Amino acid sequence: MLIETKYHGEIDIDDNEIIKFVNGIPGFNDEKKFTLLSLNKESPFLILQSIETAGLGFIVVDPFVYTTDYEFDLTDSDKDVLKISNEKDVNVLAIITLKDSLKESTVNLMAPVIINHQENLGKQIILNNSNYSIRHRLFANLDVK
Repeated sequence: MLIETKYHGEIDIDDNEIIKFVNGIPGFNDEKKFTLLSLNKESPFLILQSIETAGLGFIVVDPFVYTTDYEFDLTDSDKDVLKISNEKDVNVLAIITLKDSLKESTVNLMAPVIINHQENLGKQIILNNSNYSIRHRLFANLDVK
């Protein structure tokens, strides 16, 4: 299937690469189909690209790479929606907001994106009663400009 993307132009993906977000993503409730693309070969960042809207692509990252003490529990309801039977099938991603300076770029730890790759299902969940921020500095501990 050929799709138009925000960062890579037109690309060809297989149907089994489509991740279904049954309820969309908060703020983008009508966007139900996405795929994950590499930003580039050397980067830890990925793009959660809408299949239907070329200009909609979120830069995401594995939050555990930058925040070693990040943890939360999924509700039974979230596990049911995502059809999670084995935690090894699950990836956790966090959406990044890029700023002019990398040091000012932030990651949303309060609303992680959970993907069950076995079922090709995804959901962005909002962590209630969390000490995490929607604007956690991504490179807070690194010397970047």
